[in-house]
Amino acid sequence: MTIFMHEMKQNAKPLAVWCAIVGGMIFLCMILFPEMLGQMDSVNDLFSEMGDFTAAFGMDRISFAEPMGFYGIECGNVLGIGGALFAAYLGVRLLSKEEGGHTAEFLLTHPVSRARVVAEKLAALLVQLVLFNAVCICLSLLSFTGIGEEPAAREFALFHLAQFCLQLEIGCICFGASALARRGNVGAGLGLAALLYFLNLIGNISEAAEFLHYITPFHYAEAADILGDRALNVPLLLLGLGYAAAGICLAFARYTKKDIAA
Repeated sequence: MTIFMHEMKQNAKPLAVWCAIVGGMIFLCMILFPEMLGQMDSVNDLFSEMGDFTAAFGMDRISFAEPMGFYGIECGNVLGIGGALFAAYLGVRLLSKEEGGHTAEFLLTHPVSRARVVAEKLAALLVQLVLFNAVCICLSLLSFTGIGEEPAAREFALFHLAQFCLQLEIGCICFGASALARRGNVGAGLGLAALLYFLNLIGNISEAAEFLHYITPFHYAEAADILGDRALNVPLLLLGLGYAAAGICLAFARYTKKDIAA
């Protein structure tokens, strides 16, 4: 597990920074809920008149005036975007950075197979995503306690499960892409995460673009649907996990046969 531990140590600082930023923003958003409660009626009326914009963010299906509704819309977007960017950042660098940093020759001269390199780096990706979500969940629960509210347990758990699956899908797709690249293109990974987010907004606004929901993981992770239905969109979630599996298979298939520059 030497490679795994090396990746965990190397990414400890970025992990701490992302946890602090995303988790901190979630905490601060919820702490502001009591201050905004007196203005919620006017806010809900405003959003109800915004048509397609309201539908794009799911604000026509849940109420800002309820703690879980506020959490789903405000904190859900923070976690959705922040988590996706973090997963892309991790995944797109893991395999390609060895060539970009000219450390591949040192790594591959050790008695370790390329398949093991991929497996241990993948394990590091998964563990870091678990730690990231654990911190965000703890700060979310702490924020509910701070405002004297309790989250709806089932909806809260389902929402965070969907968010983890979203991050897993994007992280694994970028992980597969990193096996194709010779240098870790972080910009491309972050761009993919942002693109998938905007594709979901387009699919929510236009009926003609609803097919985009089969491409982007942001649709099955939407708080409005999960809180409203008290259930996950299992077919879309399984499709997303299929995309993640394809990314993993690509990483193993490509990296084990790749002509790696020292």
